Amino acid sequence: MAFRTVPQNFGDYSIQLKPNHQHTTVDVIDDLRKKIEATQPSLHVSFGQRISDLLGDLMSTPSPVEIKIFGDDQKKLEQLAAQAGNILTHINGIADIENGLVQAGPSMVFTPNVEKLAQFNISLTDFQTQLTAYTGGVPLGINANGPTLNPAQLAMAGDVQSGSIQDGEQMRRILMRFTDFKDNSLEKIKNDLIFLPDGTTKPLSFFCEVRMIDGETELRRENLKSNVVLTARLNNRDLGSTIQEIQQTFAKELSLPQGYTIEYGGAYSEQQSSFKELLLILITASLLVFAVLLFLFRHWLISLSILLVSVLGISGCLMALYVTGIPLNVGSYTGIIMIVGIIAENAIFTVNQFFANLKSGAKIGRAHV
Repeated sequence: MAFRTVPQNFGDYSIQLKPNHQHTTVDVIDDLRKKIEATQPSLHVSFGQRISDLLGDLMSTPSPVEIKIFGDDQKKLEQLAAQAGNILTHINGIADIENGLVQAGPSMVFTPNVEKLAQFNISLTDFQTQLTAYTGGVPLGINANGPTLNPAQLAMAGDVQSGSIQDGEQMRRILMRFTDFKDNSLEKIKNDLIFLPDGTTKPLSFFCEVRMIDGETELRRENLKSNVVLTARLNNRDLGSTIQEIQQTFAKELSLPQGYTIEYGGAYSEQQSSFKELLLILITASLLVFAVLLFLFRHWLISLSILLVSVLGISGCLMALYVTGIPLNVGSYTGIIMIVGIIAENAIFTVNQFFANLKSGAKIGRAHV
C-alpha cells in the first residue's frame, strides 16, 4: 500500500471494521497493539488511519510525530536516540514509538585467499562468479567478453537457459543458482565446490575465509548531516500539546552535547508550515477587505470599524474551539479565515442598509416639512 519503496521485511495491512461493530477504531487498535506486542515481541508494529497514512506517504511524513537528532558521531547519535526513545515511552498520548535504529541484519563476509587462487589459476572475477551462483544467482553468458560458466558448471545447472521473459509490460531477467535459498546455510556454503580450470573441484573454504558479522545500524543523512529519526503516532491526543510536552521533557531529561541539535518534522512540521502560510493569507485577506471597504464607503472610520469587528470574530472562533474541544488545525484555521470574510460581508450589507434608511428618513422628513 505504501507509495515508497521498502525492504522485504516491511509490509502494510489494510483492516476494515465490520459494519455493525460496537467498538471504536481507537479501541480496536489498542486491543490489537497489546495482543501483537504480547505474542510477537520481535515485530515493530505501527497503526494508523488509512486516509492519514496515505496522506502522510504523499507528504513524505507518514508519522505524525517525527524527531530528528543531528550530530557527527554515529555512536553518540545511537545513544541519544535510545535515550529519547525511553523518554517518549513515559509521555501520555503517543504510541508505536520507533527509535530510528534500524538494524540491517547479519551479513556474510567472504575473504578470498589470493595466493591459493593464483596457484590454481583462478581469477577473482571467476571466483566471484562461481560464489554468486551459490549465494545470489548469475545470468548465463553475461556478454561476449564477460565471465561465463565452464562446461562442468553448465552440466550441474541442467537445462537452464539464459535470457529474459516478458511479464506483462516488463522484461524479467532469468538467473541461475545452484542452491535454493531455503536450503542454504553457512556450513553448506563453506562446503560448496569451486571448479578449477582442469575440471576438478575443491571446497569453497579452501580458497577463502567465511564469517558472519552482526547487523549494522542503517545510516541516515539529511542536508549532508548524519541524523537519527524517531517516529511515533498519536493516541487520543492532539498534535500541538503532544509536541509541546515532548519539547519540555527533552529540555529537562535529554542533555545534548555541543554540536548536536533536535528538529521536529512529520505532521508537526507540515502543520507549522501551513499555519505560517494561512497567517499570511489571513493578513492579506484582511488588507484586501479593508481596501474594498474604503472603495465602497470612502470613509476611514467606518472601514476600520468593520475590519475590527471582523477580526474580533477570531476570538469568538477560538473560544468555540476551546469549548467544543476541537484542536486548532489546518481545517479549523481555514474556517476562521472564512468566518472573517463572512462577518465582513454581513457588515457591508448592514452598513448599506443603515445608510439607505438614513436617506429614506431624510426624504420623508423633507416631504413632511
